[in-house]
Amino acid sequence: MDTNSCCPENLSHVDLNSTSTNELIITSTFGTILSLMYVAGVSGNAYTLVVMYSSMKSVANMYRSIMNLALADLLYLSSIPFIVCTYFVKDWYFGDVGCRILLSLDLFTMHASIFTLTVMCTERYMAVTKPLASLRKSTYYRKSTALGIWSLSLVLTLPMMMMMTLTETKGKQVKRMCAPTWSLDAYRIYLTVLFSTSIMAPGLIIGFLYTRLATTYLESQRNPIYSKENKKSPKQKVLFMIFSIVLVFWACFLPFWIWQLIRLYDMSPQLSSQTQTCINYLVTCLTYSNSCINPFLYTLLTKNYSEYLMNRKKKFYRFTSNYKAKRSSLQCSPWGRSLSSSTHCDCIMAESIVMAGVRDPK
Repeated sequence: MDTNSCCPENLSHVDLNSTSTNELIITSTFGTILSLMYVAGVSGNAYTLVVMYSSMKSVANMYRSIMNLALADLLYLSSIPFIVCTYFVKDWYFGDVGCRILLSLDLFTMHASIFTLTVMCTERYMAVTKPLASLRKSTYYRKSTALGIWSLSLVLTLPMMMMMTLTETKGKQVKRMCAPTWSLDAYRIYLTVLFSTSIMAPGLIIGFLYTRLATTYLESQRNPIYSKENKKSPKQKVLFMIFSIVLVFWACFLPFWIWQLIRLYDMSPQLSSQTQTCINYLVTCLTYSNSCINPFLYTLLTKNYSEYLMNRKKKFYRFTSNYKAKRSSLQCSPWGRSLSSSTHCDCIMAESIVMAGVRDPK
C-alpha cells in the first residue's frame, strides 16, 4: 500500500517518471479543466464578496456567513496553479513550507466551509423555533463564532502540516515530492477522524436540524391560524438556499473521501495505474467544481443579489440621464464652445438688430 496515495490533492502519489503519451493527454486535459475552474471560481467568488459586502449595511448574519464561504472558496482555488504546475513538470518546486501549507489548504477550507454551513443551519433553526433569543445575539457573538470556526479548522489541519515533508527520489534525475512522515496506522486514524469531522458529524447535525424544521413548517401549515398562500416565505427560501449549498458540498466532496478511504484501507479493486490516475483527476476536479458552483448559489438564490443589480441599473440610468442633461445645457448656452446652428443664427440676428438701432436712432 502506497501511503502517499491518500495525500490531499493527490499530489504526492504522482508517477514522476512516467512520460507516456496517454498520460500527457490526460494531464493536459486535467490542467486545462482546472485552469478554467480557477478563472471561473476566482471571478465568481470575488464578485460574490463585492455583492455581499454591499449588502452588509442592511442585512445581518447570513450574508457574513456567505462571505466566509466565498473566502474559503478563494483560498481553496488559490492552490490550483501550484497543482497544475506540479502535474506538468512532475516535480515539486515550492519547498518544504509549500508542502505543509498547500497540501493542507484543502482540509482547512473544507472544514471552514462545512462548519459555517452547520452554523447557518443552526441559526436558521433558532430563528424559527426561538426568534427572540436569536435576535438578542450581538455582533460580537457572531464575530466570535466566525473566528471559532476558522480556529477549529486550523487546529484540525495542523497535524497534516506537521506530518508532511519534502523528500527526494533517486534516479536519472533528482525529483522532489511531498510525503507524510507518520506510520500507516496513524495516517489512517487521522484521515478517518477528518472524514468524520468534515462529512459525517456535520451531516448528522444538518440532517437533524432540517428534519425538525420540516416538522415545524408542516405543523404551522396544518394550523389554520398560521396558514398562508401557497407561496414560499422568505425563511423557506433561505432554508432552500442553505440546503442547496450543503447538497452540492456533499456531492462534490463525498466521492473524493470515498476514493481516498478505499485506497487507504486497501479495499480498492485491481485497477491499472492509468485508471487510478484518471479517477484521482476526476475526484480532484469534482472538489474544485464545488468552489465554482457556490457563487451561483450564493448570489442567484439570495434577495440582495437582485437588489444589488437593481441598484446598479438605477445608478447607471442616473449617470446617463445627468450626462445627457449636461450635454443639452451646454449646447443651449451662448457661452458654450459647441453651439448649434440655430442658436448661432439667433445670436447674429440679435446683433444685427442692435447695430441697426444704433445707426438709425429715432
